Amino acid sequence: MSLSTWDYTLFQNINQLAGMGTFLNPVMRFLAQDAEYLFYLGILFYWFTRSRSNRKMSILALVSACVGLGVSGIIGQVFYRDRPFVTHEVYQLIGHAANASFPSDHATGAFVIAASIWLYRKKEGTVWLLLALGVAFSRVWTGVHYPGDVLAGALLGTVSATAVYLSVKHWAFADKWLEAGIRLYEKLEERVWPKKTQPQPPTI
Repeated sequence: MSLSTWDYTLFQNINQLAGMGTFLNPVMRFLAQDAEYLFYLGILFYWFTRSRSNRKMSILALVSACVGLGVSGIIGQVFYRDRPFVTHEVYQLIGHAANASFPSDHATGAFVIAASIWLYRKKEGTVWLLLALGVAFSRVWTGVHYPGDVLAGALLGTVSATAVYLSVKHWAFADKWLEAGIRLYEKLEERVWPKKTQPQPPTI
């Protein structure tokens, strides 16, 4: 069995579940269309915890997302692949433009953020990775991607996050400027949003 045949067969096995009218269809629609926003809201949340580590993580996550999605766009043009609903009869639960299917931008974006969080916060990152897995799976369930598309996106997102993280970790110059940028921001932030100071106990 060729790789493309295996990919299509697996797609059919998953996508046919959407035709059963199961209660999971609304969940899959949400994961396929709207869950990606949870990742960016999560990054905003971590940023405004005002923790230096969380802020570094947030910046690297966004940089990694730019890298991963940029590479995804190039791959999509070089190795163009039609979406399943273009060439096959599928159960399509969400609307989508008939553009490049490989790799999946949704899977790339979800996994690049989830992996970035996991590299700093293992327990919470595992939850984010499970959510990313749900996003990837839902894109096949709803008929807009082949399994190979989302697997490639997951791999691209994870590699992008890891590469950016290791680059900053082992390149002192990049880490120095990242820290300097955060400190500068925090000085400006402190002027408009001062941190609450804990009251000191009275001295006797």
